[in-house]
Amino acid sequence: MTSYDPNNVFAKILRGELPSHTVYEDEETLAFMDIMPRADGHVLVIPKEHCRNLLDAPTEAVAAVGRTTQKLARAVKTAFGADGVTIQQFNETAGGQVVFHMHVHVIPRWDGGTLRPHTGAMEKPEILTANADKIRAVLETV
Repeated sequence: MTSYDPNNVFAKILRGELPSHTVYEDEETLAFMDIMPRADGHVLVIPKEHCRNLLDAPTEAVAAVGRTTQKLARAVKTAFGADGVTIQQFNETAGGQVVFHMHVHVIPRWDGGTLRPHTGAMEKPEILTANADKIRAVLETV
């Protein structure tokens, strides 16, 4: 396994070197909008601790990400009136991982709906802002 690269995009977001549409933050985790969403409301949850993926993450970081993932899954489902939620987590290139900082995808789903393809096209910032606002509004009520 390759070592952690402190210059990956999520490490830069954690350091404030790159912008993000943050929806939730606590001492151990950060959740923000995926800029290439597979559905409206697609959120990423990351640990603040530097770990490449689930395979090298300390148990405490995995637990913290799990707690935040559950919180965001509930909020995203409510905020977007979704019928369900898909949770995805990829490890290493062969497992589909693209950014090598542990992260979990939280994607709202609707009966009969399909996910948009991962084309690399970025969503408009104003749409990401509006979607983040919807999620934060729900989080403020729980």
